[in-house]
Amino acid sequence: MKILITVKISDEQFEKIQNLGYDVVRISERKVQNCEETDDADILVAYNPFKTLDIAKMKNLKYIMLTSVGFDQLPKEKVLAQNIQVTNNRGGYSIPMAEWIVMCILEIYKRAKMFYKQQQNKIWHMDLVSISELYGQRIGFLGTGTIATEAAKRLKGFGVEIWGHNTNGREVEHFDRCFSKNEIDEIFKNCDVVVSTMPCTSETEGMLNKDKFSLMKEGSSFINVGRGKLVKEDDLLMYIDKFKGVALDVFEQEPLRKDSPLWEAENVIVTPHNCWVSDKNPVRVEELMYSNLKKYKEGKKVDNIVNVEKGY
Repeated sequence: MKILITVKISDEQFEKIQNLGYDVVRISERKVQNCEETDDADILVAYNPFKTLDIAKMKNLKYIMLTSVGFDQLPKEKVLAQNIQVTNNRGGYSIPMAEWIVMCILEIYKRAKMFYKQQQNKIWHMDLVSISELYGQRIGFLGTGTIATEAAKRLKGFGVEIWGHNTNGREVEHFDRCFSKNEIDEIFKNCDVVVSTMPCTSETEGMLNKDKFSLMKEGSSFINVGRGKLVKEDDLLMYIDKFKGVALDVFEQEPLRKDSPLWEAENVIVTPHNCWVSDKNPVRVEELMYSNLKKYKEGKKVDNIVNVEKGY
């Protein structure tokens, strides 16, 4: 069985995969294109080689292992037509993303952005009015997957109440209450911080709009680490002044256009789709990669199978 790997892996990992009995070919995504060496692969381990690699020409391809969590880059029609199994790196970036969520909530409540600016300008000014405690606040997560769960675990130590939203309102560990798809407005109406961790699908694209922002409490906060296209940015800007703070790592259009008012808004934190980055990511990716390739070789069910048609 042949594997084409287009992402960077260590020599040790390469040897471990070979020892499983695979024929392994490594070609960088910057250089990969269809040829005899690539087109007879049974498995593709990749991030996004699809601009130069046409999987329709890979007649033996049965399994694509993505090192990303999202899979917008996937040529979905070809995957479905060829009945290719796909897995992603769900959970692999959840810890750094959870830490980013906690950091931004604290920065908002402790007005860190203001103090950073004061330091840059060598201004000594105490703020005795607008600093808040996180203790006793209610934080609502749109989505109760691995990112939200890791963040909830960490936030519990601050003495907050955690609410969550998922499809059927099922109970999830670390969440005090969960609400179904039809009850999602309860999150917007009642939470002091709303954190979006949802995937973007045909049903969820643009759902965070003026109708939802209008429901949120005066002085509440909004955070998005899910997908940029979940949020109607023009609608968010309409309500920007009602928020204590907004933290965005993803945007409708990336890079965020230079003329966007979000850059200069005093209560907005902008980061460049960076919250998933960690020095420990390569280790986690390689562990999942090896585990799934071992299971696949042994005929066992692999982890993190995605529903390409549904988008998650």
